[in-house]
Amino acid sequence: MQDDSNLPQGSAAENGMDIARLEALASQLPEWGMRDVVVVRHGQLVWEWHAAGDDRLAAIYSCTKSILSALVGIAIGQGILAGPEQPAAELLPELAEAADERKRAITIGHLLTMTSGLEWPDFDKPYRRMKASADWVRYVAETPLAHAPGQVFAYNSGGSHLLSAILTRATGESALAFARKHILDKLGVRDVRWNDHGGINEGGTGIHMSSRDLAKFGLLYLQGGRWGGEQLVPEWWVRASLSPKHKGLMNYEPPIYGQYGYHWWISERSANRWADCPFAFGYGGQCLFIVPPADLVVVVRKRPAGRNQAILSHRVLFDGIAEAVLS
Repeated sequence: MQDDSNLPQGSAAENGMDIARLEALASQLPEWGMRDVVVVRHGQLVWEWHAAGDDRLAAIYSCTKSILSALVGIAIGQGILAGPEQPAAELLPELAEAADERKRAITIGHLLTMTSGLEWPDFDKPYRRMKASADWVRYVAETPLAHAPGQVFAYNSGGSHLLSAILTRATGESALAFARKHILDKLGVRDVRWNDHGGINEGGTGIHMSSRDLAKFGLLYLQGGRWGGEQLVPEWWVRASLSPKHKGLMNYEPPIYGQYGYHWWISERSANRWADCPFAFGYGGQCLFIVPPADLVVVVRKRPAGRNQAILSHRVLFDGIAEAVLS
């Protein structure tokens, strides 16, 4: 394990983990297409496995959304944004000028919970067309409404990009600059990239960081937004974000999703047979799991191989690491 003063190392055994079960899990990981697994328990890095031999910078895909959510919460806590009920059109003239007046009712909360009502079918398929357009914000804003805002869940990374634009216009700086100032530098995250277009960081995806650094972000949320004695993310925002706001895709099979909070998924104990577990989820099985009852954070990164193969990332936690938790 690599030394990191911001993520102290500890013994798996001394932190209530069965090392023999972890080693048995490690033998299965290559077959499942895993690339990285990092386990943090009781605030310490207790076990990690890397297909390449060590951690590395890599795309976290839609786990980006959960970091963006934290930045929105910080901006709300600082009074820069009014709150989840604030109309997005107040900061997005592209929505304010829309011919369909219902778009002016879309709130920051609707964007965070994927209930904006914008027509965004086939589980995010329009995102590719958005990225091929000249103006990503305008492309999303001009998308027709399929439903009144707040009524229907539809996974929409375009809405996440609107949140990034809102954050940038409200703060006067990029989401990455805001993140460095208020989260990343304080966690000791030095090596990070975040794709951008037209001066706005890609809201739905786009962050590249190491598994350990992603685990630090998970630990920040496990600790209620506190780090080193400082409240980085408002504690109420952490609780609100990790609480279900919509049933989301809780009935999807295999159970790779769950209910939805503020850009976080929530896997229920009834689905995973262990514990209620908020998680950030990126394309192909990139997962940041937070398991409060076990004081546990787990990062799993996998070789993308089809949407439903992400169930293997869940198995790493719920069929593997859960069995290694002794107390």
